[in-house]
Amino acid sequence: MTQLLKTAALTVDFIEDHRRLEAKGALALMVQPMLKKINERLADEKPALVRENDMVATTWLPPIPSGPFRRLILNEAKIAIGKSVPQTVSIEVTRQCGCKCDHCTIIEGQGELQKEEIKRVIDEALGLGACIITFTEGDPLLREDIFELVRYVDPEKAVVNLFTPGLEMTGERATALKEAGLYNLLIGVYSTDPQVHDQIRGVEGAHQKALDAIRMALDAGLMVTMSAHINSQRVGQMAELYELARELGVQELSLWEAVSRSEEERLTPIDREKILRFYKKMNATSEGPRVFASTYFEGEMMGCMAGRRWMHVGVDGNVRACPYLGHSYGNVTQSSLDDIWKDIRRSGDFNGFDKECPAQHLFNP
Repeated sequence: MTQLLKTAALTVDFIEDHRRLEAKGALALMVQPMLKKINERLADEKPALVRENDMVATTWLPPIPSGPFRRLILNEAKIAIGKSVPQTVSIEVTRQCGCKCDHCTIIEGQGELQKEEIKRVIDEALGLGACIITFTEGDPLLREDIFELVRYVDPEKAVVNLFTPGLEMTGERATALKEAGLYNLLIGVYSTDPQVHDQIRGVEGAHQKALDAIRMALDAGLMVTMSAHINSQRVGQMAELYELARELGVQELSLWEAVSRSEEERLTPIDREKILRFYKKMNATSEGPRVFASTYFEGEMMGCMAGRRWMHVGVDGNVRACPYLGHSYGNVTQSSLDDIWKDIRRSGDFNGFDKECPAQHLFNP
């Protein structure tokens, strides 16, 4: 048994032998709903990774036990009494990218946050209770100071994820990310067909570079998530993507609902049911990588996290509820992240439980 948290009003223990969290104390009822959901997943699903001193249930949550996971539990107690906390803060750190994706929304703009501005955002995010910091857009590996930014995040408070299309990865960069303390590297793979992936990325050879980047990261000892966006036309390719993830040896395959602009690509209720069945089937097996599905995690389990447990800082400093919603609630160059989070919550745009991604309605009214 490992004690994760002990305060005057709340004690949380992790029973390793049974992969179960148990809470005691006056505030136990406050965190019980969240612990119940986690315990159900720990009982029914394989973890992404089991190490000597901790376990990664999913690469989208901090390891158990850890300082960031302890903060997550405390945050859930605050959320239970009506004090919303941005558990995840994602930050676009550069417009630079070797890809030419048609869906890119930032590469044509101008300006990006400077290093000290990003560090201030990190400080303010941690001050608000964030336990997951994600660096993204366009390709963070093109920032010379990205290793310094990863290292800057206090590992006792938050884990650090980083998205990259993989074009700029080298063995030296993978090792540098590991040494800087990166928690998880996410690399997008749109298809097992190189031509399809390359066409989406707008770069010949992008598929091979993504796979090479995954292998280099794994060789460096990094935890790696292979990420894929699923629309109606790609639902039937989930098994192929999983087999590729298995061959590569990644810890998790992450399936995200694509925000589709056309009727034929839009996910249907039947498509979502197929995603859920695939998610449950693959996670019930002992072999192969774990599957994360936003259809379940941000649908059935937690509901949409935008503006509730998540906020996104754009490359220009504008803050949105998530990367897929366009409305800005303030700019970090003009206001504190604390004030902007308060404005997001006061807006009333993100109250209650919503099992559907609101971004899906942007192009599909």
